[in-house]
Amino acid sequence: QIARQMFPKAVELDPRYARAYAGIADCDSFLFQQTVTDITSSDILATSSKAIAIDDSLAEAHASRGFALQLSQRTDEAVAEFEKAIALDPNSFEANYFYGRASFEEGNAERAVALFDRASEINKDDYQSLLLLSLSYRALAREQDAKDAARKTLERAERELIRHPEDPRPASAGGSVLIDLGETERAREWVARSLAIAPDDIITQYNAACAYSRLGDAEAALDL
Repeated sequence: QIARQMFPKAVELDPRYARAYAGIADCDSFLFQQTVTDITSSDILATSSKAIAIDDSLAEAHASRGFALQLSQRTDEAVAEFEKAIALDPNSFEANYFYGRASFEEGNAERAVALFDRASEINKDDYQSLLLLSLSYRALAREQDAKDAARKTLERAERELIRHPEDPRPASAGGSVLIDLGETERAREWVARSLAIAPDDIITQYNAACAYSRLGDAEAALDL
């Protein structure tokens, strides 16, 4: 939400700044997915189109449009945009990460593994790509690879919590992978921490409910 407030200020300073429009589209895509909002998928597509109209060679712009198209369930068009983004810049984190999410949602775990692995290499601070990499490996029944990715997720989530103790997401991610690694008591501590950081956040509540369900604590899950 803070980023969503800042990107339009960048547009005010430079109306031809394509990356700012791509940033607005990305923020809106996440808000569209995760919150109650007046934003529509058509709005997001229009914003990403502005970025492409300004700079068709910008990988982030095509990645943003791919994300928006995926939200609109226009999968084939989304894949075309993601492929173009990666062709323009193989080192674009957004292109690899958004394409990986879309691939995972569509059930293409093999492609998701390759994309999340690449995204985690591009941004060595990012824990979300590693968390999704672990889930993708599990979908392929590659259990050892899934555990290795889970351990790396935990390491990065721990570092992120130190840097941003006000953010519940790394605590939620850490709790999830600790369950995967069989460390259930530590998992409970991390889940409790996520709820202490953001007790009223609906995504944190949802993630905690999922964790408690996996831990066999049905009452806590149902309460959340």
